[in-house]
Amino acid sequence: MLIIPAIDLKDGQCVRLQQGDMKSATVFSEDAGATAKHWRAQGAKRLHVVDLNGAFAGKPRNEAAVKDIVAAVGDDMPIQLGGGVRDLDTIERYLDDGITWIVIGTAAVKNPGFLHEACDAFPGHIIVGLDAKDGKVATDGWSKLTGHDVVDLAKRFQDYGVEAVIYTDIGRDGMMTGINIDATVKLAQALTIPVIASGGLNSLDDVKKLMAVESEGIMGAITGRAVYEGKLDFKKALALTAS
Repeated sequence: MLIIPAIDLKDGQCVRLQQGDMKSATVFSEDAGATAKHWRAQGAKRLHVVDLNGAFAGKPRNEAAVKDIVAAVGDDMPIQLGGGVRDLDTIERYLDDGITWIVIGTAAVKNPGFLHEACDAFPGHIIVGLDAKDGKVATDGWSKLTGHDVVDLAKRFQDYGVEAVIYTDIGRDGMMTGINIDATVKLAQALTIPVIASGGLNSLDDVKKLMAVESEGIMGAITGRAVYEGKLDFKKALALTAS
């Protein structure tokens, strides 16, 4: 199972939010490239990067920091990137810059045709990010709750050809209250593509719980605030998944 460190970018800085609230940002580093190098040195096999400003603006806002991250880790660590991706040109530019997977969230829900086009144009490089609360999908940086059922939507997107689904319980993200295991397993069981858990990972116990259901189709988990604040020992988590 992959344990994937997150780098959330706001105004070029590495931050963490609570439940997607931009006003609650805590700055952990002003050097995105150095942060990426840190996680590579710690043994991370993949990196999750989010352009938070882009997610709210609907267009990339932290491309300089993204390029710093790619330059820092080179080909040593694949990167999945989301936030503000709304057109094929942006996807192509990011892939040319060295990003491995593009995460499409709000645009996938609001414009499924765009997601379908992206999967056709860049097969193997598109991941869909579904943020949900009480089983319903949220968009626009979590500010709007839709009536879409997360399982139904994920099934449709699976048919489009996405590589994986990142499932975030927005009621838990940044709160370090534990992964919503039941909801994550329910989604994974409904799909044939992998699910990456996100939102609330807090302890080695959470990692153990996810490992116990890995066979249901859960390939990994994204971690942010917990590893930055020292609540989760990243190296111990990696050792646990390797055991």
